Amino acid sequence: MRSMTTVTPKLQVLTAEQKKKVHCDAVSILKNTGVLVEEDGAKKLFEKAIGKSHNDQRVRIPEELIQWAINASPSTINIHNRLCDPSFELTGDGTRAPVFGIGVTNLQYQDPFNKEITQFHRQHMSAAVGLGNTLDGYDFISTPGVIQDLPPKNAELFGVLEMLANTTKPLVLLISNFELFNPALDLCQHLIGDISKNPFLIPYVNPITPLVLNAETTLKMDAAIKRGLPLIFSNYGMSGATCPITPAGTLALLTAELLAGLVFSQLVKQGAPIILGSLPAAFDMKNAGSFYSPHTLLLNLACAEMMVSYNIPHCGTSGSGNGWGADLLAGTTLCMNHFSSCLGSAGMVPFVGGNFDSLVFSPELVVYADDVICQSRKFASGFSLEDEEIGFPDIENIGSGGNFLMSDLTIKLFRDSQFSSRIWPFLTLDKWTGQGQPTAEKILRDRTCELLNNPIRPKDHNKIISKGETFLAS
Repeated sequence: MRSMTTVTPKLQVLTAEQKKKVHCDAVSILKNTGVLVEEDGAKKLFEKAIGKSHNDQRVRIPEELIQWAINASPSTINIHNRLCDPSFELTGDGTRAPVFGIGVTNLQYQDPFNKEITQFHRQHMSAAVGLGNTLDGYDFISTPGVIQDLPPKNAELFGVLEMLANTTKPLVLLISNFELFNPALDLCQHLIGDISKNPFLIPYVNPITPLVLNAETTLKMDAAIKRGLPLIFSNYGMSGATCPITPAGTLALLTAELLAGLVFSQLVKQGAPIILGSLPAAFDMKNAGSFYSPHTLLLNLACAEMMVSYNIPHCGTSGSGNGWGADLLAGTTLCMNHFSSCLGSAGMVPFVGGNFDSLVFSPELVVYADDVICQSRKFASGFSLEDEEIGFPDIENIGSGGNFLMSDLTIKLFRDSQFSSRIWPFLTLDKWTGQGQPTAEKILRDRTCELLNNPIRPKDHNKIISKGETFLAS
């Protein structure tokens, strides 16, 4: 319950009646259309619970099984860092502030030192993770890219090694090749110890929209759940392409897919911790590409509220999209996403830092977004109306026509109450002119290069790299 004396801004998208309708629509899709389940083992789990599927091979999921899975899924998941210290708690009630992370599986890298776009190499994985480790705005690290200068048979494993060595923050793992999924977890187990005891690894999986529980996804889910790891089951839908073109149709379809994934997770193991959410996007018919629009960012909040209605932790949209760098195009979407996520019911906000439809990782964008996240959190934190916050004694002492520059409350609180950007200094016209009229772009670039040149690395960085390379070589 919100305090009567605390002003806390909040965005609410759906009414209780609307959430009920979205749920009924999603249940109707699962009951009547069903989902295609590709892998035999997964299909047998469903058949054991609901009987044989129809001749078209789709699994129709009854409402009572969906409700059972909702009730069985944990509403709280505690995430640690790799040093086993508590990091953050994910809850299904929508009351916790969202947590942010960088990523996601970009194939190229936009170098802030020379502005060139090159293939994503192992050194870029180290730099990207180190940057996320250094910046306070990020609570976890998602796989920032796919290493292109190593053979595909082990590139993703070396990517995991760099993630482990360059941060102690929790990791969201995206492993595209299922053959490398268990070896990646084995590597983590070898380097860190029991990865299920105080979980800091969160595997990320996604179905194929529309309505396909593909084999690799269910196999990864099965492996992660049996190792005692929490996992993210998230879908990516493009309105007008892989989803209905209307927001209502997109929300119903994506919610149905999330419920199907939820049911499967609980059939694997009742009580398995799972985080659900969507990356709803729009589809540009003219250019055949996806992008985040105002409506899809609204759908992100609606999805979060649906998860609150189920009391299941949520993972949402990053806001990274079709920018050409850390530019106005990218900044607009990031600001809308991070601000609305902090005011809404979003849980995890992964994958910050991608440009060109998440093909190119931009360190400058990561640094820019860190400042946006800080400002959004400051806004969402609100303020107190308690008597001591009003400062009646100061008002009485100063009276009419004075100022509060040296009042008791100002002296006590001025350091904590001031907000300063993590990137840009406050410059008057005279100071800006005196400094040669620097551009915001230059200041951001210089700040990014400074951070990349001076990363905060874990103390055991070299030990992890050496031990990991020996393990992979064997």
